[in-house]
Amino acid sequence: MAGSLSSRFVPTAALLAVAMFATGCATMPQAVSNPILIRSNNPDEVWEKTIDVLHAYQLPIERENRLDGTIETEYKVGSGLLEPWHHDSVSAGDRLESSFQSIRRRATISVTPGQGGYLVGVQVLKEIEDPQDLIVNSAGTATFPQASTLNRNLEVVVGPATPDGWILLGRDSNLEQDLLGSLHAEYARP
Repeated sequence: MAGSLSSRFVPTAALLAVAMFATGCATMPQAVSNPILIRSNNPDEVWEKTIDVLHAYQLPIERENRLDGTIETEYKVGSGLLEPWHHDSVSAGDRLESSFQSIRRRATISVTPGQGGYLVGVQVLKEIEDPQDLIVNSAGTATFPQASTLNRNLEVVVGPATPDGWILLGRDSNLEQDLLGSLHAEYARP
């Protein structure tokens, strides 16, 4: 019995060892200023290249407002070790974290006219799931007792009926820097 139990944990231990080795050996690229200055006089080109970079990271766009100069993405669940085709978890540590805990990210990009071009800023918020706040419904909560009278609540429900279940961890500087580097490279292409 003990042999079969330990054989189930060998692949997990090997995966953790590889992830820790990769995390220790990974080096982050040079920091990029936030916002970056894009020397261009074509606002449509700057906007479209920004959208292209967000699509390359598979970040679904929730809202675009060209007049305000903001692009907001929907929440994207963090990719784990077994999802290398997703680029939202930049470092191996981020991938390891997303493998063992539900993480989600949301990006907001600002494109504003500046001196000699456009200033493009990136803000990525990172949240972790809070399983303590999740409400678990059992089959018993959906049944109606026969002896009670009907109680009608005619108040309009505004907003979510249950708590969100996510805790803000702050800004994800790894993804912000990676997005800024990709935006800078995209704008440098002819």
